[in-house]
Amino acid sequence: MVSLNMDKPKYTISTAAKLSGISIHTLRMYEREGLIIPYKKSSNQRLYTDRDLERVKCIRHTINEDKINIEGIRRVVSLIPCWAIVKCNENSRKTCEAFNGHTKPCWMINHENNFCTGKDCRECEVYHSFGSCESIKSKLKELLT
Repeated sequence: MVSLNMDKPKYTISTAAKLSGISIHTLRMYEREGLIIPYKKSSNQRLYTDRDLERVKCIRHTINEDKINIEGIRRVVSLIPCWAIVKCNENSRKTCEAFNGHTKPCWMINHENNFCTGKDCRECEVYHSFGSCESIKSKLKELLT
């Protein structure tokens, strides 16, 4: 049940920015850079979840404490083995930019003619698995065991 509450879109962009201690501009930049996917209402208004705020906290920590810039973060998350998480088949991997590339996370890619075609990346297990710094490491350990 905690997970459902973590994923409930409830914060406007101004509230999310205030709770995260960053500007609205910075939050939009994280979205443009593919580090976060906000929920968008039919009116195009962005809403953020508690999991999104955890992701922002991880991003801020990585930038400020670990001294890794946005491009570095994007490159690291682009190495996430999404194909192992969603278990796509070998045929889908042949045409998948996420499997064959290393510059963008899978949720930034326009998937055509593969396992992820037409799927909502915001709702994908891959995106959800990496909502905080701790979850990244634990998911990678899980994949290796």
